[in-house]
Amino acid sequence: MLGVFDSGIGGLTVVREIQRLLPSLSISYIGDSVHAPYGPRSAEEIFQLSLAQSERLLSQGGTALVIACNTATVAAASRLRAHFSPIPIIGMEPAIKPAAAATKSGVIGVCATVGTLQSARFAALLDHFAGDVTVLTRSCPGWVEAVEAGDFETPKTLALLRREIEPLLAAGADTLVLGCTHFPALRSPIQALVGPDVTLIDTGAAVARRVAELVPETGDGALSLARLHRLY
Repeated sequence: MLGVFDSGIGGLTVVREIQRLLPSLSISYIGDSVHAPYGPRSAEEIFQLSLAQSERLLSQGGTALVIACNTATVAAASRLRAHFSPIPIIGMEPAIKPAAAATKSGVIGVCATVGTLQSARFAALLDHFAGDVTVLTRSCPGWVEAVEAGDFETPKTLALLRREIEPLLAAGADTLVLGCTHFPALRSPIQALVGPDVTLIDTGAAVARRVAELVPETGDGALSLARLHRLY
């Protein structure tokens, strides 16, 4: 069984890609809506939250884990791998490399959380893959909360999208990286806003391919969900 967790429901966009590639793989998913979003939290707090979700999934029979959260990957992946070795643990990172290859204008926009954008891992991705392109970043406050609330195309959400995306388009970006697993849930309104000539890229499919390399496809294709809610 594959265990997957995220700070809420965003990681289900990754689960969807895994199920497309590995339809017989049994998956258990935890959405930590109690503490969503993870972005503003400290690295140590995110690690402790990630450790708790990992322990729960492994206690349920998980043989591998996906950290379906860019922010948690930055804060916790290396420590979780050391703690749970040799359990395979697969994380997320913004798709800078494919975006740099896809852009024709030489300008890409990255929509992600503050925790991801300020991380050393993100800086390393820019150093390795974005030397020949201009990378513009937006931290997109309110996007995660909109997805958690199911407000995908309300006037308020559309205003939030325009506020962050229009400056990227004005600066010439023709490729946008959805660098948070919640953001692909907003793909439809984002694509409508940017038009057909702007490419949207996320890493869900790449993570699914990595799962296929590391995890045997066993089980009945069942998906079990646990969403941790705020207690008020």
